[in-house]
Amino acid sequence: MEIFKEQTDRRPAKKLYHYQQQDIDTLFDRLEASNIKNRILYQLATGGGKTVIFSEIASRFIQKYNKKVVVLTHRTELCKQTSAALKTAGVENRVVNSTLKRIPKFDRFNCDVAMVETLKNRIKDGFINTKNVGLVIVDEAHHNSFQKLLGKFENASIIGVTATPFSSDVNLPMRKFYKELVVGEPISQLIEQGFLAEPKTFGYDVELNTLKTGMHGDFTVSTSDALYASPVMLDLLVHAYEQHARNKKTLIFNNGIFTSRKVLEVFSNRGYPIRHLDNKTGTEERAEILKWFKITKGAILTSVSILTTGFDEPTIQAVILNRATTSLTLYHQMIGRGARRLPSKKAFTIVDLGNNSERFGEWNAPIDWNHVFENPEVYHESLSRSTAEIHQMPTEMRSKFPNSFEIAFDVVLAHQQAQEKGLKVKTVIRDSIRQHALMCVDNSESLSHAIELSEELGKEIDWRIKQYAKCLGNVTKNYIQWLKEDYRSKLKQLITKIMGRRNLMLNAG
Repeated sequence: MEIFKEQTDRRPAKKLYHYQQQDIDTLFDRLEASNIKNRILYQLATGGGKTVIFSEIASRFIQKYNKKVVVLTHRTELCKQTSAALKTAGVENRVVNSTLKRIPKFDRFNCDVAMVETLKNRIKDGFINTKNVGLVIVDEAHHNSFQKLLGKFENASIIGVTATPFSSDVNLPMRKFYKELVVGEPISQLIEQGFLAEPKTFGYDVELNTLKTGMHGDFTVSTSDALYASPVMLDLLVHAYEQHARNKKTLIFNNGIFTSRKVLEVFSNRGYPIRHLDNKTGTEERAEILKWFKITKGAILTSVSILTTGFDEPTIQAVILNRATTSLTLYHQMIGRGARRLPSKKAFTIVDLGNNSERFGEWNAPIDWNHVFENPEVYHESLSRSTAEIHQMPTEMRSKFPNSFEIAFDVVLAHQQAQEKGLKVKTVIRDSIRQHALMCVDNSESLSHAIELSEELGKEIDWRIKQYAKCLGNVTKNYIQWLKEDYRSKLKQLITKIMGRRNLMLNAG
């Protein structure tokens, strides 16, 4: 076949980085090592060049075996981008979409790119001969929607590609569909070697107790909108932006359209250059917005469910997670939008307003992906536990302390740090009382109002004492009750003292 002959002497059109070439060789060796169909899952961080890697694998496979390759994606935009990447790698390919009504008997294409449902329909219509396919590459392989099609390709090996080899469905673990995992270069190494930008993370403790999880396990849009569209959270978002991302090209991720439009309204009223984008935005308008975002200095784009995959804008300088998620994959995808490195961009900013880094760890922290792949149920359990154990102040109570941006206090961490520094553990309670006192004073104009606010903190005080008691070990109920009473008494004393000092300073001024 003439096309095949043109490809056999081809060298990569794009220069490969050393880790990319290494992973290509490893994956191809694994394919050749097995005399039977193999199923390999490949992990590489967002921004590491997964598309470049699997495009080169497709090219090499076609050159060596002259068998058809099928690449599966889950979105139309990804189909187009993947097709373009394959062409860059010298792989002539066809996008299988709804306009494809027939395939000539002599099919000159050695590679097809398709979405799952479209390909399923084309196979059903008899347009695709699955027996001739030698390799199926599954992009964003953590999506379970792909799995139902894999059995159709009875003579093909499978390579799944993902940044996070972890299924959100505990009943459909990745190891059920793939025999082995190949782990690529870790994020920390990609940063150290200059391939990804270094993250500068700023987190705010947010009370998430009003959020509820839906049937898919993540927080629902309705409860997220109720929290993140509230005046308190919008004020916190503006504060966080102005502190850490002002004048930077910024991407804001939200869980709901209502919240995103509120963000648009608030930032627009303050004169900031901002646009809104969601999955209902028309194609032409979306293209116009993305072009504006690309060329506008300090632009802000607030979005919903649209820019986590298939979107590459290297000039992004800040990513704000204006939402909480229970999805490890989504967490990495959102942050990865800002991780592209440029000669003029060696670092980027992450602002976390959903306690996400507490749930998953820092984005660039090491993860034992092999352990996650082999023991997904353990990881599911740890994520559920970490989500449940995060204590949150009710939104109604939080609204009474609008002048306080930091209202959480990690008793367990404070206790651990006190022990490491050789301090008396009672300093934990002292520091907790001081934080509560400042919250009351900072949000009051009089001593009586500050004392009233301290009464509102009853449940928060009880929670902190409970955590403190756990750190101490075996303590009696009487001692815990005494701690609660003593805490309240000292809190009022300190409020009176701080308020007195401030009044003296005002009078002296």
